[in-house]
Amino acid sequence: MALYRHLLLRRRLSHLHPPPAAAAIFSSSSPPCPAALHAPPRHLAFSSAEEAAADRRRRKRRLRIEPPFHALRRDGPPAPRDPRLPDTTSALVGPRLSLHNRVQSLIRSGDLDGASLAARAAVSSRVRPTVFTCNAVAAAMARAARHDDAAALFEFFFRRSGIAPNVVSYNTLILAHCEAGRVDAALHVYRDMLASAPFSPSAVTYRHLTKGLVAAGRTRDALDLLREMLSRGQGADSLVYNNLIAGYIGHDNWDKAFELFNELTERCLVYDGVVHTTFMEGYWKQGKDKEAMNNYQSLLDKKFKMTPATCNVLLETLFKHGKHKEANNLWETMIDNHSPPSFIGVNAESYNVMVNQCFKEGKFQEAIQVFHRQPRKNVQMDVGCFNNIIGKLCENGMLAEAEKLFQEMETKSVLPDVYTYTYLVDSCFKEGRVDDTMQYFYKMADGREHGPKFNIGFFNRMFQGLTEAGRIDDALKVYKRMPDKEIKQSTATFEILVKALCKEGDLDQARDLVSDMARGGLVAPQEFRESVVEIFKNADRQEEIQKAFEEKPVPLPPQPRMDNRPPSSPQHIPAFASNQTQTRYTPNQGQPRYGPPQQLHPGLGGPYEVPTPPQSRVEYPTQSSPQGLPGFAPYQTQTSYTSYQGQPEYAPWTQ
Repeated sequence: MALYRHLLLRRRLSHLHPPPAAAAIFSSSSPPCPAALHAPPRHLAFSSAEEAAADRRRRKRRLRIEPPFHALRRDGPPAPRDPRLPDTTSALVGPRLSLHNRVQSLIRSGDLDGASLAARAAVSSRVRPTVFTCNAVAAAMARAARHDDAAALFEFFFRRSGIAPNVVSYNTLILAHCEAGRVDAALHVYRDMLASAPFSPSAVTYRHLTKGLVAAGRTRDALDLLREMLSRGQGADSLVYNNLIAGYIGHDNWDKAFELFNELTERCLVYDGVVHTTFMEGYWKQGKDKEAMNNYQSLLDKKFKMTPATCNVLLETLFKHGKHKEANNLWETMIDNHSPPSFIGVNAESYNVMVNQCFKEGKFQEAIQVFHRQPRKNVQMDVGCFNNIIGKLCENGMLAEAEKLFQEMETKSVLPDVYTYTYLVDSCFKEGRVDDTMQYFYKMADGREHGPKFNIGFFNRMFQGLTEAGRIDDALKVYKRMPDKEIKQSTATFEILVKALCKEGDLDQARDLVSDMARGGLVAPQEFRESVVEIFKNADRQEEIQKAFEEKPVPLPPQPRMDNRPPSSPQHIPAFASNQTQTRYTPNQGQPRYGPPQQLHPGLGGPYEVPTPPQSRVEYPTQSSPQGLPGFAPYQTQTSYTSYQGQPEYAPWTQ
């Protein structure tokens, strides 16, 4: 380095003095340099590594602020547009979160049409719904067996409105088609997802498809789909294998069922025990009790730590076939293994299974004891668990015990919902405690700001009980509270109240209610209209009631701006999912049962036609409804539905 500096200095001095001989350059003694001449300042070298690192950081910051010109030039055609990615949970903030909470509140209250209307109206507003809000509405329609409405929502949100769907959106549509018996349409959606979506199908996708194919008698196609799942790099899923095993057992092809089971055990060292439940059910159908219990024992010999979802299925199966000793032993094992957070052995649904069995055997007090039994670390009971035992107690005339559990909910910070109050109000009416029902109503209506959400069923039960008890004035007071709770009246509401008012002779009030029904866009059933007209005809007021029935619907008021928080929406509680829905436990891992196509709702047109061209996207026939929105029926269908246990697919953070 010193030699290089010396050569550089000599070169600069060559302009003042003639260059020395070549031999002098390599001589041992260098000629003395003038004292006035020094080496110039260094521009490319640094005195230390820290100084060099600091300079690199300065240059990087400069490039971030002012990119080089070659980065701004576009030479050649632009790159093809990347596929749109769906929203992430970070999009659920501010006004969009308020909209999501608003829609979830309507879903929990049972107003599916209102939730759909709010979400669809927001598409053309400043605050567009996220994919999680769209999925929540579509999933609620699928749970209510309104499969065509779920398909119409997918078409509206993700085809026409430009919202990017995620895997849950496709799974909801596939589930709706499979439950409606449209397996070909479900497969078409699956192929469309493979061709255009920027993500791969999930295990839940194959669960829905294989179950739908097996239910349609297409077990061979389901097996081909399993092979395709494995070839695409998906792991061996126990529930997908279970669907195929159940199909082959149903066709009495035990060899193929055992072949698939052996393949599952080779691919998965630990698998879901629900597969053994399927074998046990198959053996019991053939009357082979010994083989069924041997299969159950083989599962226990593996000493798996089974999740509550698997154990709950085994509990129900054992109780169903009279194996109470084995079921109680399994329950004790679940209690002993429960050691959160390392392992969860019991959940609220486990308590529901045990409590239901006690009620089936008539052991009511034992059911209460089982409900209060806790393992070493307590299990947090949810509102659905309390509703299960409170409903059973009310059905068996044990209202006092039910009210004790209702008071216990407050001590355990469990908020009662509309179903809790419905059980208590119904039992109070049966026992003639009408004043207590009004106290429950006012407690529910005037309680905390984020209290339980009403539904139309609760109001109609109040109207029926109050009118039967002769409390017409109280019934009208409850009726006037419906707009405050944002509950739309149904035809049953007006039938109950108008008939009671006509019976009491208050025709003026009955006429006003008929006018409210007509202005609300509700069409009175023919039998109800004829009976009311006959009563007014006897009072010489037929023309008056005819005008009330023929009044034109009043347009709905304009929707509030979605960027402002609605008055009744939660302000700080993100309602991603609800555990306040009433579900019924099914022994097949909670999977939905697929059957023949459901009857279409009015306003949805004729039967669904499966799209034939594979290269085109799925189209869904719709027909205008009274609300001006395609594909929606003017009423709601009440059905029971359970999703895959342990698979919270429709929460925003799910895959």
